[in-house]
Amino acid sequence: MLQASPDRLSRDLDIIARDIGVRLAGTAAERAAADHVLACARALEVSAWDEPFAMQARVVAEEQLEVRIGDAWQAFPCSLFSSTPGTGGEWRSGEIVALTPTDYQREDLGHLRGKAVIHLGCHIESRASYARLMRAAPAFLLMVDTRYAGDTPRADGMFPAYTAAIGAVPTLNVAHQDAWHWVAQGATHARCRVVGGMEPATSQNVVIELAGTDRADEILYASAHHDTQAGSPGADDNGSGVVGVIELARLLHARPRRRTVRLISFGAEEQLSVGSAAYVRTHRDEVATRGRCMYNLDSYGSHLGWLQLYLNAHPDFEASFRPYFHAAEVYYQTVTSVVPYADHFPFIAAGIPGVFHYRVNCDGGRFFHHRPDDDLTRVSPTVIARDVSAIATWIDAMAQADALPFTPTIPEAQRDEVATCWDDLFGGW
Repeated sequence: MLQASPDRLSRDLDIIARDIGVRLAGTAAERAAADHVLACARALEVSAWDEPFAMQARVVAEEQLEVRIGDAWQAFPCSLFSSTPGTGGEWRSGEIVALTPTDYQREDLGHLRGKAVIHLGCHIESRASYARLMRAAPAFLLMVDTRYAGDTPRADGMFPAYTAAIGAVPTLNVAHQDAWHWVAQGATHARCRVVGGMEPATSQNVVIELAGTDRADEILYASAHHDTQAGSPGADDNGSGVVGVIELARLLHARPRRRTVRLISFGAEEQLSVGSAAYVRTHRDEVATRGRCMYNLDSYGSHLGWLQLYLNAHPDFEASFRPYFHAAEVYYQTVTSVVPYADHFPFIAAGIPGVFHYRVNCDGGRFFHHRPDDDLTRVSPTVIARDVSAIATWIDAMAQADALPFTPTIPEAQRDEVATCWDDLFGGW
């Protein structure tokens, strides 16, 4: 069993999550995280490079939200969704109306025109529903993440493919308990003011290549993402993944291998895998013809919790790594539904099997998801080292095998759903 080092992982986490901190896509801090990955790879004297891509960066100088309860306006915390506009520094106001998932059954959403809409649910997972909402022309949206009934707003974003094609209004994430309080207290109006919004920028994918020999044309991918949500230092999401990819390079670079291992740290994941999608669109033929699998690490360092593996693959793919994981006492739940919210998904859309490695600590996922307290106190280098050791040992075996023990495609039964998600959420090829 290859052994990852908790001490090395801890030092990398300190740099990524403490010294650099919040790493919004398209900013200098995200670039600094990418540079750290490159520096670690080059210290191993392996081939490494970055691939820049154009995107929209969230650049917000001020954001304010006030709600009228009784005769008084009260201020509340908020966070502007990425891929949505600010207000140009002007106040925008409207009467409060709540919108629940079942309200999309209405034939007409015209009652939302000019309103401040409390939207239950952090995502709108239907292009048709989003288009209807935008046609209704609300003044702005107040998004409530219903997975977590907390008192802290979380950061998030609208899908870039939706906003580019359909448009957007200012959209603010608000705390679940604040929204509850407004409705319970009979709040009538809300107003918001945002200086800034989205600006053209450049992000980057960092690629580390461990070349194979006689089977070098077959590629085993593993990945993470180095950006964060607004206001979050992202120690777990996804500092845990970034340091895992760096450690995989350290463990694997000197090992003999027949197949190529390609490790990638993606930018702009938090805007719906923009970096991963850019990589796959650029290298689509290579991924489809040479790619054999994608193993994606994202948010798996929580002290207390359990591992979930989101798998889109034939059963023999999971069977290939199960004995290596169990030997390291790594046990997991498998989820085989199509989940497009991680960097493995564009690779699945290109036709190769993929897995998203994720450790949860509550039924909603992780209680500090996209919050400012996703800091170094939330992650365990020992947990990360245990998982990386098992993954590295499996990749090492697959890179050396005479023949891969799994089918390098996704099941026929999942392909239509994958294609539908890719077309709807990502805008297709």
